[in-house]
Amino acid sequence: MPEATQVHGLTPLAGVVGKYGLDARKALGQHFLLDEVLCARIALLPGDLAGRHVLEVGPGPGGLTRALLAKPIAHLTAVELDDRAIIALAEVVEAHPGRLSVLRQDAMKFDGVGQLPAPRQVVANLPYNVGTPLLIGWLRQAAQWERLTLMFQEEVAFRITAAPQTEHYGRLAVLAQWVASCSIGLRLPPGAFRPPPRVHSAVVVITPHAEQPGPALFRAMERVTAAAFGQRRKMLRGSLKSLGGAEALLAECGIAGDRRAEELPVSAFDALARAWLARHSDPIQDAPVQDGDQT
Repeated sequence: MPEATQVHGLTPLAGVVGKYGLDARKALGQHFLLDEVLCARIALLPGDLAGRHVLEVGPGPGGLTRALLAKPIAHLTAVELDDRAIIALAEVVEAHPGRLSVLRQDAMKFDGVGQLPAPRQVVANLPYNVGTPLLIGWLRQAAQWERLTLMFQEEVAFRITAAPQTEHYGRLAVLAQWVASCSIGLRLPPGAFRPPPRVHSAVVVITPHAEQPGPALFRAMERVTAAAFGQRRKMLRGSLKSLGGAEALLAECGIAGDRRAEELPVSAFDALARAWLARHSDPIQDAPVQDGDQT
């Protein structure tokens, strides 16, 4: 197990919360990881970070920030909304001149691809309230990211890595596994955080495939999976009706209409998305499908 190291002059991590009045706020989805050894373990999961430009979302007191800066990364960009955390991180910026930028930004609006040179990665303990939409945004840009190492509530981690015909398999599993290899690298109990959340957490390592779908095909996959899992108890001939020509679409892909979405492997959804896209030149113009499945 890696040993935590303390940079001379920095407030010990355990003392940052008290020094800067950085109590976790529910509205910001904050649960702080103050165990330096666990932060160091998470920083090992992305693999060799030498020369990488890394994005961290919601650094809070800076435990993971410090662990990442202990690696030979080219630069770390930390995006944070909490002014208290930004003040607390100022001493980390000073201790690592030229290696850390802390930006007061809404991560949902931050253009990581535009702001970070390649090769780029994301390593983050994501705020619970925006973790899933952030992930989907990065999956749309998977070709631009070398790896995503992300902490979620454990249930979300299960939904990302689930296999077909299992409890957690749904849209998120299909979208993530379609563009990347996904695995759980570390599980953490509530007691690892301050304050402890009500659920366990897990770090998911997401490594994009060498070949990636174009934007139109990705939108088609979003549309197809929204329809299929939005009414997941229905047979596909019923749940895909909103796409138009469901029976013909299924027949073209060699999929029986009486099957259900959770039974199909990712490859079958790939076939459906490609076939549907071939019939629709610009799927983004179509009316959105209401998704009854928890993404």
